[in-house]
Order: sequence, then C-alpha cells, then structure tokens
Amino acid sequence: MSLERVVSAADSGIALVVPQENLIVENQFLFVTCQVGSEPTIKKHLAQDGLRFSFSRPGFLTFKLPKPHTLSDPLSLDNPFVRSFGLCLGKVVAETVEAGADRVWNEFSNIQFDRLHVWPRDRAAAGHRNFHPGMNDDASAAEATLLKNAPAEQLNQSENVPAGNIARRNDRVLDCILVDPQEWWIGTHRVDRWVQRWPGGFWTADESVEMVSRAYLKMSEALAWVSWPIKSGQRCVELGCAPGGASQALLSHGLRVIGIDPAMVDAKVLTHPNFQHIRKRSSNVRVRDFQEVQWLTADMNIAPSDTLDEVERIVCHRANRIRGLILTLKLNDWNLAEQIPSYLERVRGWGYSRVRVRQLSHNRQEVCLAALRPTQKTRRRTRLHRPPTDRKSTD
Repeated sequence: MSLERVVSAADSGIALVVPQENLIVENQFLFVTCQVGSEPTIKKHLAQDGLRFSFSRPGFLTFKLPKPHTLSDPLSLDNPFVRSFGLCLGKVVAETVEAGADRVWNEFSNIQFDRLHVWPRDRAAAGHRNFHPGMNDDASAAEATLLKNAPAEQLNQSENVPAGNIARRNDRVLDCILVDPQEWWIGTHRVDRWVQRWPGGFWTADESVEMVSRAYLKMSEALAWVSWPIKSGQRCVELGCAPGGASQALLSHGLRVIGIDPAMVDAKVLTHPNFQHIRKRSSNVRVRDFQEVQWLTADMNIAPSDTLDEVERIVCHRANRIRGLILTLKLNDWNLAEQIPSYLERVRGWGYSRVRVRQLSHNRQEVCLAALRPTQKTRRRTRLHRPPTDRKSTD
C-alpha cells in the first residue's frame, strides 16, 4: 500500500499515516470537550472504558484509544458530560489566523470534509462571572478565515444544507477547537447523533425571542434533544416554574402549562392564556389534580433525590398517566455524578422504558434527565414484532 504522505504532530504524540484509499491513524487519539469542572468525572469514566488520558486544559481533553481507528470506523462515546468528541488529528500553532487556516488545509489536504465546525473551549465554569459557553470573537474569526481559504476539493459544503454550520446526518465534519487563540486542535467526526450537528455541541436557539430567563434556553434545548411527540393543546405541569423561562418555551410549543412555584412569575408568562400559576410548593399540591396532564418538567434548587421524590409522588399515583419527563438535577457536589446510574434506574422503575441523561450546553452544574413512557400502541407494536418463541426450548 503506497503512502501519499505522513503528517506528524510531535507535541501531541499523534502521527497520521495517509494512504491513497483511506486514512489510517496510528496511536489514535480522541478529543473531548466539556463543561469546566466535569473533567475529573470524564477521566474516571473513560478510563473504565479502556481509554488512556493524554492531555487536558479546562474544558478540553484528549485520550488514547485502545486500538487504531480509520475515519470510516464508527466511534461512539456514552457519557452525559461529554459535549462533543471526535478523532484527534493533532494541533496547529500559528501567529496569525491566516497562517493557521493555511496550515490546516495544507496538513489535511488528503481528507475531504462536508462541513466545518469551529468553536472555543470553555474558559470558565458555566455561570462563573456571567461566563456563557459558546462562540467568541476569536473563534468567529478563525471560522471565517478557514471558510474563505478552504479549497473546493477539501470542503464539500453544498448549498442544500441548513443555515449556519449545522451539519446533516452522516456528514464528515472538520473540527477546529481553539484551546487558545493561537493554538488550534484539529479533529473530525461523522454525524450520527443529534447533538453532533452543532459546532462543539452548542445548540443554538432563536435569538429574536425576548426571553424571561435563561431557563428558556435550557428548556428549548431539552425539547429539541428529546424530540417528544408533543401535540398542541396537551397539558404539561412544571415544578419550580418561577420566573417563567422554561414555561415560556413550553408555551411556544403549544402546550397548556400548569406552573407550580410559590415565587412570582414574569407577567409575559403569567398573562398567557394557556398558563396557569399555582403559587404553592409542589409538595403541597394534591396529586390527583394531574389526571389530565401528559408531560411533566421540573427544575428546582434542591438535591437530585429530593427532586425525584417530588416527581415520584405525582407520576406513580394510580390516577395519573404522565407520558414524559424532563428533569433538571442539580449537582451541587460533582461527586453526585456517581449517583446518576441509580437515578436512571429509579425512573425506569416508575414505568419509563426510555430514560437518558445529558449535560446540555445551556446547563450549569446540573444534568437533564429525560424519560418517556411507552403508549399502549407502542407496547402492542413491540409485541407484534417480537420474534416467535421456540416452544421446544421453553419446555
């Protein structure tokens, strides 16, 4: 097999061997981006999966994979705190944005990409001194220059793509992470899940909306992530609704919202015809009042176990048939991350077969737990498609 060239990244210990037909990466590395503060949890869990920690800065880590990968090999990572990940191709250090962009396209000229994703690592914990993860001026300048200098044969961005740099399923994406303004780490991923469509996993909301609070962003992202089968006019109860940002997002999806919170709700939400405010603590509300409710959300400043206690009291009442849950679980101590598997099992025990958890890009030191209960139609379809039982094997 003839080789066209070898690209070395001595500082990172990564060497790329590029054949004519495919790209085989030896001493393969993985990059991960995350919220600042979650790095120890990610390191511990990925070590259990056989990945060896290599390099880190706050919000950015690399790991050595157990075996080499090619670009065509599937790559999955199941960790709620990993915001984005991909194969790590090395780093580019340059004095200017122009020089950095030229080096990227020159060093990876053998690979064709469908989309370009550029973003900065988080430089502080979410909410610290009003820091919000996402794009900044340095990343925007790098993105613009990379797009301007991109050879047509390397970046195959067709016109039939969503606005911005939102990728499509199965797109091959070139990832450029600004660890520092003059230090770019380069990687790539194939889009096979929803969150990988956005640069760095940062979901973008409609910025034209006059938001009541940041909870609007959290709930909007959560609804996009879970893809609930919501129908206009259905009822949703929200535990801990004040000041109303999450309710505002729920109302925008056509839901009729019952907000429960002793605190005041913003007038823009309070006066909405589909909003009802119950000024009580959730523990003081009669459980049987939720018989007509299909969906439940909760975002309360209490321990995760206490949030689950409040939710369980409602969803497990025999009169209620709540189909889906979106719960924000506060991790005031990062050690609570170790309890996440038990939280998931507890919710499954309530009859919710599809339960998952993720730290959303708009979450702070917290995670979003989503659960969906199967309908009678779903259960019937599952039984119909179940393979026939071999009678001999059961005798």
